[in-house]
Amino acid sequence: MNLKVIHIGSLVKAKAEELRISPERITNFLNCTEDEIEAMYEQEYMDTDKLLRWSKLLRYDFFRIYTGHLILYAPPSKTDRVIKIRDSHLEFRKSIYTEEVKIFILDKIITGQMTVAEVITKYKIPKTTLYKWIKKA
Repeated sequence: MNLKVIHIGSLVKAKAEELRISPERITNFLNCTEDEIEAMYEQEYMDTDKLLRWSKLLRYDFFRIYTGHLILYAPPSKTDRVIKIRDSHLEFRKSIYTEEVKIFILDKIITGQMTVAEVITKYKIPKTTLYKWIKKA
């Protein structure tokens, strides 16, 4: 899966076809016509409320795809900004790396496109986390 360029409509369509969800069930759940569903499959971007409904229907967290993109391609934040986040009442989960991200990173290492040190430097993944992934692979 290409996490750099995300075409959410095609991913939704692939998941719906994989689960063999009938068009009637989709139209009833989303309260729209089959033509509107086909139009959604062609969209590169989708409103969050529509994407949330698709996630519920297909029982797949499509938002994690965007999380993976942010982990890999967002610019590194400044340290003073991290302190502000810690002061807020937000709680972050420890395991933020999706399977797609892990596979992407491990593929880079296994194929020799990047070394472990390059991955740690570029994607800011902790060394212990990366070595645990490699050990399990």
